[in-house]
Amino acid sequence: MNRRQFIIQSSLMAAAAAVYPACGSTDSEASKFPLGYQLYSIRDLMKQDPRGTLAKLKKMGYQHGEVYGFDAKSNLIFGVSPAELKNMLDELGMAAHSGHYDFTTLLEASDDDMRTYTDKVLACAKTLNSKYVVWPLLREHQRSLEAFGMLVEKLNVIGEHLKGSGIGLAYHNHGYEFHSQGGTTGYDMIIAGTDPALVKLELDMYWLAYDPKKTPAQLIAEQPGRYVMWHIKDMDKVSRDYTELGNGSIDYTTYLPDPKESGLEYFYLEQGGNYTVDSLTSAEVSAEYFKETLRGKI
Repeated sequence: MNRRQFIIQSSLMAAAAAVYPACGSTDSEASKFPLGYQLYSIRDLMKQDPRGTLAKLKKMGYQHGEVYGFDAKSNLIFGVSPAELKNMLDELGMAAHSGHYDFTTLLEASDDDMRTYTDKVLACAKTLNSKYVVWPLLREHQRSLEAFGMLVEKLNVIGEHLKGSGIGLAYHNHGYEFHSQGGTTGYDMIIAGTDPALVKLELDMYWLAYDPKKTPAQLIAEQPGRYVMWHIKDMDKVSRDYTELGNGSIDYTTYLPDPKESGLEYFYLEQGGNYTVDSLTSAEVSAEYFKETLRGKI
């Protein structure tokens, strides 16, 4: 039985009273690319106890997290102010190098409204000492070629507005961007229409594998140096939903592209749901698999 299986079986036996072993990072894990976690994956616990949850992630070996859920009206993230969250991260020796922000709600708004919202996002990101803010998705009704055209314009507006701030913009893909519409795709439009100096890319490999049109290596070969961040998550072998890293159908020992060619700066493990036990156990299982199997590749 390997360590991942042991963790799952132990957690199932302990159920809600499970005790999570402290497996902090070691010198051998020191890397140019520290182990990151998309905090959406553990949103239930981050909302209840952000500092305690971050401390547990740190014991598993995670060194930084990608935030999400910033409320621009209340200036809160995970129920606390950006300054409070930064203090928690500092106390734990962790960081938040990037974050997903809800630009999507302003897709059809004026450029001035988008700049106003971007200023609030920028203030949050600066407080957290982040390097990137991310446009995370399009809603289902926003996936037409017309909407992708608006997206391209807004990405350039945001990127230009952030210019000189020390914080960059990235776009995070799902799978729908690669669906052909009249011989072109939304992703084709993003690549062709956005300024590479202003708009970087965050590569979600799960969605690329879900309905494969290209491999990560092929995408990166077409835009070398532009994929500054990665999302690494696995696909359940039956349901094709998310699953713990190493338990699914994506063989990351061969699927991971070249970090140098990518322009990689940060990567995040992620599991948005379909936990075998619970969100905390899944975070630990994925961390253990990465450290045992993939650390030498990134």
